[in-house]
Amino acid sequence: MADNTLGTDTPVTINVPTKPGLEGLEEKLTARWEAENTYAFDENTTREQVYSIDTPPPTASGSLHVGHMFSYTQTDVLARYKRMSGKNVFYPLGWDDNGLPTERRVQNYYGVLCDPAVAYDPDFTAPEKPAKNQRDWPRISRGNFIELCEELATEDEKVFEKLFTTLGLSVDWSRTYRTIDAHSRKVSQLAFLKDLEAGNAYMAEAPTMWDITFRTAVAQAELEDKEREGAYHRISFHRPNGEKVWIETTRPELLPACVALVAHPDDERYQPLFGTTVTSPLFGVEVEVKAHPLAQPDKGAGIAMVCTFGDTTDVTWWRELQLETRALIGRDGRFSSETPEWIADEAGRTRYERMAGATVFSAQKAVVEMLVEENEMEGEPKKITHPVKFYEKGDKPLEIVASRQWYIRNGGRDADRREKLIERGREMVWHPTFMRSRYENWVEGLNGDWLISRQRFFGVPFPVWYALDAEGEPDYENPILPDAANLPVDPASEVPAGYTEDQRGVPGGFVADPDVLDTWATSSLTPQIATGWGVNEDLHTKTFPMDLRPQGHDIIRTWLFSTVVRAETLAGSVPWHNTALSGWILDPDRKKMSKSKGNVVVPNEVLKKYGSDAVRYWAASARLGADTAYDEGQMKIGRRLAIKLLNASKFVLNLGATQDSILTADSAAKVTNELDRSLLARLEALVEEATTAFENYEYAKVLQITETFFWSFTDDYVELIKDRAYGAHGEAEQASVLATLATTLDALLRLFAPFMPFTTDEVWSWWRAGSVHRASWPTTEGYAALTEGADAEILRTVAEALGGLRKSKSEAKVKQRTKVKVATITAPADAIARIKAGESDLKAAGNVTELVLVEADGTELTVSDVELVVEPEEA
Repeated sequence: MADNTLGTDTPVTINVPTKPGLEGLEEKLTARWEAENTYAFDENTTREQVYSIDTPPPTASGSLHVGHMFSYTQTDVLARYKRMSGKNVFYPLGWDDNGLPTERRVQNYYGVLCDPAVAYDPDFTAPEKPAKNQRDWPRISRGNFIELCEELATEDEKVFEKLFTTLGLSVDWSRTYRTIDAHSRKVSQLAFLKDLEAGNAYMAEAPTMWDITFRTAVAQAELEDKEREGAYHRISFHRPNGEKVWIETTRPELLPACVALVAHPDDERYQPLFGTTVTSPLFGVEVEVKAHPLAQPDKGAGIAMVCTFGDTTDVTWWRELQLETRALIGRDGRFSSETPEWIADEAGRTRYERMAGATVFSAQKAVVEMLVEENEMEGEPKKITHPVKFYEKGDKPLEIVASRQWYIRNGGRDADRREKLIERGREMVWHPTFMRSRYENWVEGLNGDWLISRQRFFGVPFPVWYALDAEGEPDYENPILPDAANLPVDPASEVPAGYTEDQRGVPGGFVADPDVLDTWATSSLTPQIATGWGVNEDLHTKTFPMDLRPQGHDIIRTWLFSTVVRAETLAGSVPWHNTALSGWILDPDRKKMSKSKGNVVVPNEVLKKYGSDAVRYWAASARLGADTAYDEGQMKIGRRLAIKLLNASKFVLNLGATQDSILTADSAAKVTNELDRSLLARLEALVEEATTAFENYEYAKVLQITETFFWSFTDDYVELIKDRAYGAHGEAEQASVLATLATTLDALLRLFAPFMPFTTDEVWSWWRAGSVHRASWPTTEGYAALTEGADAEILRTVAEALGGLRKSKSEAKVKQRTKVKVATITAPADAIARIKAGESDLKAAGNVTELVLVEADGTELTVSDVELVVEPEEA
């Protein structure tokens, strides 16, 4: 890079490399940007000057894939545009190292298992490598396990940051956070306490979706339907008169948990049974037959067995019909080893003993055997395939267990709150707009509040203790809460005010809440975490509500919605004004790329192969919300574009263009040639169209129209003006073309800068001081008056004529510099007038002595009667 003169915006000398290339630009420029704080946010600002971005914190528990490069590039393009447009861009980045993904990775990486009953060992050292059999893995304390989580997550984050800087993300790396660090824990716990105080958070004993593998509760937003094989079993209940009532169920093992039969109120077959009782087979428990509109007359026998709990419909019937609770499946996924008291019949109790303590699979097998033995099942089970609820990260069907959990009100049971959250969604601008319907459909379909407690070890603990009565029972109605000034706290290792450690777990003492907050309960606070809510109110006021939330469309129901919920309860506002939804990356079979499917591409490989700007070109070519195929062909095109930009810039600067050549309002008189004015008119239209598109978040359109203009500039304009640029037509004409070249190059570097930050800043350094990324977005002020009345079509028409001349030479198999003695151009009158305006450049570029211009009707331009002067060596 040339030496810079302080106080100017140009080097002392222009320093253009002899052989410019893309190799090494990422490392060189990343170091420069870091040293010069190119992307640093300035806190000495006002809210109006700021553009703040709620950047998605990637899960730092594994490896990134090209999908991350895709979506984060799209965000970065927008951030760079806003910065060049004069905004003080607040662009932090967090790491989502909280929750199950990190916990599982640590278990497998170190070969350890967390056991809260184990005491903390300050001298613990993880095994060098995991034992082959999980049974041999050591059990360690919660404190030791968390330390391993933080240790591994920190190492992962270093790798991710290196990759993101290589990709060219203009993040302010001084403003990073981790969703498990002390700051995030404080914000998360403070938000929970405020929601608890306001009545937005509450504890309840209720049916809960439960993953028996992870031994944790699961929220509605984390559910996933998977098709699984099952079977309908036709089973008989008994009326007092001995008449059989047949039901069909896929869960016969839940017979001892049956609390009612239910049919549709309009189903005439069962109307006589409503309000009467029947007795369950095998266990002899009396249950009532009830009516409910959710019962489906055309499903199975038309009458259903209600158990606590087989599925979410059971929960609805249980709640709305106010049925008893007879839950038997525990958190371990096994049936209670104790025979329940409601089975009073001695034969029934004996039968239950055959399934006591069994898994769901074994219990079903035992119940079916008993039904066959007692002649209570008709025919063979009828095999079916049906959707079953799974935890999105789990591999076994969920069970529904009764447990005490924490919830946040989200409109699932409150129509007014639900409508308010829909209104908040309508206050935001959605890019693309149709994505808003996904949000509204999700909110309207909620059937319960947001369950936020998780029975895991690594996460943000609930800042809650409970006093124990004389019998050692917790007082859940009056939780003990910490002072906000003491946050974050870990109740498992810290003592509430007024107690001592020796009172932990003893009658008359206290006990800590054992659960941690769902990772979404903390991730839903990324706007608050990033902007300093509750910690740095000055920063928070200048950056919240944020301007943009970029994210994937697949987590609208989780991350986006939960963030809206928290902003509403904590601030009574939207969390951001715009949301930009990126699509999925698809593999060659048009399937979503994901780590779980094993069809991902490692980012390092393509970055090394094509360069960061080429990968960014591919990512930025896709519109928001559009699923896009992984296409290295697009990356090749992007690399070709970047190389062409280097070489075209070298040519322009070596012609003598400098910063002083760039047009200003005072120097517009330099441009005297109509072909130059035509290019500038097209440049003016490009800048205006690109600016409008960017303001509408249509960055892909900006890239497309800028690239189209660039290729016309290099292939048409530059080829046409070479003679003038070298001074063959006098100083005035040379000054006109150099001013046009410099002005266009200056604008193109700014236009391409958000997409190709490395290539553009490299070229910028050849002839300008500072960074293009701190330069302003291009405007047309310097030449707007000049383009008034200019004909933008002159360049296109003259270029078309030059193309015709070149085609004639190609067909004659001679060199393009072969002299043309005479050629005829036939075209409509307006096209002929345009050719006359650029005739001298056309003749020079085509090496033509004489052009015969013929006006004709129609719209076609033709080049004919080309007489070549073939040199002897060409003959």
